[in-house]
Amino acid sequence: MISLKQTALSIAALGMLATPALAQPKTLGPSTGTVRIEQVQAGFIASGEVGGGTLRYRGKAYPITVGGLGIGTIGASRTVASGTVYGLRNVSDFSGAYVQLKEGWAVGPAGRGSVWLQNNKGVTLRLNTRRQGLQLSLGADGVVIGFKQ
Repeated sequence: MISLKQTALSIAALGMLATPALAQPKTLGPSTGTVRIEQVQAGFIASGEVGGGTLRYRGKAYPITVGGLGIGTIGASRTVASGTVYGLRNVSDFSGAYVQLKEGWAVGPAGRGSVWLQNNKGVTLRLNTRRQGLQLSLGADGVVIGFKQ
């Protein structure tokens, strides 16, 4: 059985993870593309997600895959995320490992949230989410984005 102390420590750790998400800059320079992702997430503290979507960059559409593991999710949901890409200079810089900071909720067909992702090539994704299911998210994930073959 989880003690009150363990629960308090877990909540404090999640709060520390959420602080960088709240501190994200409001301006990241000019938009370099857009992205739409559909995925399924599930977790009980630890979480997993899998899905795909489309990157739009310089007038072309690129199908992508998304998968990841993280902490800070309880429940399950289907998520549709869409938003802006910043710092993308070459399409090949889009694929790879990202750090994702997330917050959001879902109860039945209603749910919202936001997600920030950044990779080591300077590409940042700022996404708004719509969720369906029963879920509460506040935490961080490691996400891998690739191009469909």
